[in-house]
Amino acid sequence: MIAAELILGHDENALEQVRKIRHTVFCEEQAIAKSIEQDGLDASSIHALVTVSGVAAATGRLLITLDDYIIGRVAVMPQFRNKGLGDLVMRLLIRTAFDMGAEHQTVHSQLSAQGFYEKLNFIPQGKPYEEAGIPHITMVRKGDIFGKCQFP
Repeated sequence: MIAAELILGHDENALEQVRKIRHTVFCEEQAIAKSIEQDGLDASSIHALVTVSGVAAATGRLLITLDDYIIGRVAVMPQFRNKGLGDLVMRLLIRTAFDMGAEHQTVHSQLSAQGFYEKLNFIPQGKPYEEAGIPHITMVRKGDIFGKCQFP
């Protein structure tokens, strides 16, 4: 069974599962330093957590600033990839941002994930840049999200 929930940043018990996913994907697989991955913004963010039969499988966060709604830290555990869980995380966070008044949402996409975000109608803005030693590009989408999750 697939379950998805929103977690407020101050819920340390729930954030433990989120951090395990991110540590596996970003620190272990991509060799991003823990000090960069844990940037101190979790407490002021809204997090999506997807579980499969009770196992933490995917996550992402929504950071709200004065003038933007930034979706980031989207990660799916290796054994759950290509099953539509990243799409589910994104749709949940996009809809949450829209419900909170966002006219647009922003992601700082790794270039290798650009196609994933383009399928969700994000449009590249500006030129690629490097973050944590990995090529990225800023992408923006407008409005709400419609349609169903793309489960294979």
